[in-house]
Amino acid sequence: MNRSQPLVLGIESSCDETGVGIVRGTDLLTNTVSSSMEEHVRFGGVIPEIASRAHLDAFVPALQAALAEADVTLDEVDAIAVTSGPGLAGALMVGVCAAKALAVATGKPLYAINHLVAHVGVGLLNPRGGSGGEGADKPILPDNLGALLVSGGHTEILRIRSITDDVELLGSTIDDAAGEAYDKVARILGLGYPGGPAIDRLARDGNAKAIRFPRGLTQPKYMGTAEEPGRHRYDWSFSGLKTAVARCVEQFEAAGEPVPVADIAAAFQEAVVDVITSKAVLACRERGITDVLLGGGVAANSRLRQLTEQRCSAAGITLHVPPLDLCTDNGAMVAALGAQLVMAGIEPSGIHFAPDSSMPVTTVSAPSRSQDRAFSALGRPSTAT
Repeated sequence: MNRSQPLVLGIESSCDETGVGIVRGTDLLTNTVSSSMEEHVRFGGVIPEIASRAHLDAFVPALQAALAEADVTLDEVDAIAVTSGPGLAGALMVGVCAAKALAVATGKPLYAINHLVAHVGVGLLNPRGGSGGEGADKPILPDNLGALLVSGGHTEILRIRSITDDVELLGSTIDDAAGEAYDKVARILGLGYPGGPAIDRLARDGNAKAIRFPRGLTQPKYMGTAEEPGRHRYDWSFSGLKTAVARCVEQFEAAGEPVPVADIAAAFQEAVVDVITSKAVLACRERGITDVLLGGGVAANSRLRQLTEQRCSAAGITLHVPPLDLCTDNGAMVAALGAQLVMAGIEPSGIHFAPDSSMPVTTVSAPSRSQDRAFSALGRPSTAT
């Protein structure tokens, strides 16, 4: 295996995107994504069974397209990486089974990696033509990096001392993720699914100061002090905000008044991004973190990007935002983290692992098992059951 510039194929299937990406070291060769989002629109959210079936249909075409665009063959690939968690159990199973089949058929080492850490790993890829975000043209420091991950399923702030084996969770949502809150509020406002883009667009025409919505977990009893931090100093909560929006709409309707949808959208969005950015910057300042990466699907939100940049700049923190197509779920991020593991000399996971829908962020990759290592030493994949 080429450990200095490994050619790694990455597979992502944790939710409704079927992604296949290929990297060589820290250079991105291709990023092929097939989304089943349109199939979920009429249900107002992702339906796990539909997502799993869509992965089955999309995987082979996505793999073929990725190999063709990168102009490589499976024989040339040094290693395969696949998302093993967290995510939807059925969707993860499709990608993991596909990756195991490829590993067995080709004899390539297989890495089972963490979806959330992969969002950070993609930030270590070399910039593509200067098309990245605010800090995309600046080198990221992987030895003490902060990561703010905001998506439909996760809202977390991490500290990464080593992308391959030392990831610390500083804070997370204790209920809804930010993306979930957007979808639920969009449903309340009659904006359809997905809610994030719809609210972001509508909020531009609204007055964010017209209504004051609550900022969860910001009271002193939750925050504490730097010397004696409260239990939820770096955590978020969005379920109360969602309820406040619902009560607000009900009050306008009960009074027979038109619902100011644009103002509510703007005020809701401001409440979300205000508390996310303030707590993320607080965590970075108190932990001595001077570089932070913004990732996840909600990183596409214009107000979140704007306020994060403003507050990071004021705090002397360098913000890195990957190109938007690398912020959402994709195979390139999986391949990128897989390449980091190969270059660090981390043992492959083998094929005796199971998808873990609740995989903790502190587990970067599934550990290898002795049975896999024994077969690997013989130069062929393990076929034992």
